Amino acid sequence: MDLLVIAIILAGLYMAWNIGANDLANAMGTSVGTGALTIRQVIVIAAVFEFLGAVFFGKRVTSTIAKGIVPIDMISSIHPDIVVLGMLAAILAASFWVTLATFYNLPVSTSHSIVGSVLGFGLVAAYNGTISFSDIHWGELTRIIASWFISPALGAVLAFLIFTIIRSLYLHRASDLPGVEKKFIFLQLITACYIAFAHGSNDVANAVGPLSAALNVMGVTGTEIPIWVLVMGGLGMVIGMATWGYKVVETIGSKITELTPTRGFSAQFATASVVLLHSYSSLPISTTHTLVGSVIGVGLAGGIAAVDLGVIWRIISSWIATVPIAALTSAIIFVGLEVIFL
Repeated sequence: MDLLVIAIILAGLYMAWNIGANDLANAMGTSVGTGALTIRQVIVIAAVFEFLGAVFFGKRVTSTIAKGIVPIDMISSIHPDIVVLGMLAAILAASFWVTLATFYNLPVSTSHSIVGSVLGFGLVAAYNGTISFSDIHWGELTRIIASWFISPALGAVLAFLIFTIIRSLYLHRASDLPGVEKKFIFLQLITACYIAFAHGSNDVANAVGPLSAALNVMGVTGTEIPIWVLVMGGLGMVIGMATWGYKVVETIGSKITELTPTRGFSAQFATASVVLLHSYSSLPISTTHTLVGSVIGVGLAGGIAAVDLGVIWRIISSWIATVPIAALTSAIIFVGLEVIFL
């Protein structure tokens, strides 16, 4: 049991590191892409506001990830070890996929990855007869999946509208108003703080949700998600951003469309607003999807030619592959862990 506690905590840290390297990097990539902030400045901002969002607003979504997909309480009453091994398998499977995607500079969804992984473990548990397939929370899963499609659309529409308003009010009259773009650099600093807080509030759950469920079953923690778990998740994400986040920053910041401070501000404000709204609703949405949708939205404000469709297709292809790959990998790891420990 002690070995499993150490293993699940280390796996949670590894997942948090991956989230920082991929998810937080693409959330902050617009600030770097426009030249508003340097990588070092982004890391400092992330360290403060990501941490605050994770610790003070991260419990709601963490509860959804921990118990909202698979009936953890039911499984733990029958065979608690299965919950621990299943959550360990889920964290490892999601982490491996995100590491691979980050290596290829692809901004994938850590939310998709962990939800797919938890589902993969649940499907094996159902196949083994521990639970029935009907016990899986298909309604909650449907609600989560629907939000994945709604969030990028909302981000794109909101970013398009914000940038269009800015362009109409300021950019078309830029010759009475000199240096408009430079003035938006300061506003990007504010939205960078906003998006880091929003990201921490939603995506910390992808690392600590399964971890929290496993620790609860093992009796290490109570039913309440302890602050130290959220703190660990927040720190892990900041370290991931600082050590490997530059790879995905490049894709978001410069490869989808040309970004200026006004475009970057529009995309960041739209993304942060949509993510924070879903955090309040306890829904684990994809910051990646929302941010990419927002960047596409501001790009389309300049016409379809302003958007690199090839890069978008590569990103979308990785999105489509995420859930089935994460679910299958989780199922394989879970079966292997059962052979070793049970």
